[in-house]
Amino acid sequence: MDASFWALVALILFFALLYKLDIHTKIGAALDKRANDIRRELEEARKLREEAQALMSEYQRRRHEAEAEAEAIVAEARAEAEQLTVETTRALEEMIARRSKIAEDKISQAEIQAIAEVKAKAADLAVAAAETLLKANVSDKISGALLAKSIEQVKSGLN
Repeated sequence: MDASFWALVALILFFALLYKLDIHTKIGAALDKRANDIRRELEEARKLREEAQALMSEYQRRRHEAEAEAEAIVAEARAEAEQLTVETTRALEEMIARRSKIAEDKISQAEIQAIAEVKAKAADLAVAAAETLLKANVSDKISGALLAKSIEQVKSGLN
């Protein structure tokens, strides 16, 4: 009987003692408890993951809504800017047209006034020339009546 035999006997006695003390059921219960704890933790982790995914999808939905709203605001602002540009351009064109019309009217009035002044000056010069010619060529008696009549005719014809 050597040492190996006694080691085998000690090992068998040790296992018998463990069996007698019901250690195998306690180890099984501990392992079962640990497995149940792990299952519970896995279930809790799954629930937390589902909640996180639900929150993430909610935040993504809100982000998409906010992006859509921002795009709508930008589109509305662009439309308003374009409308304002069109209105401003139209108002500017109307103002330019009015001022052009006013300038044309002033030019037309200045032309009419200049023509009238030229006619008046020409009439005055014609009357003076006729008076000078008549004084030089017609006798005093005839000249007075003729001169008055001619002056009236020239004035009425030129004006």
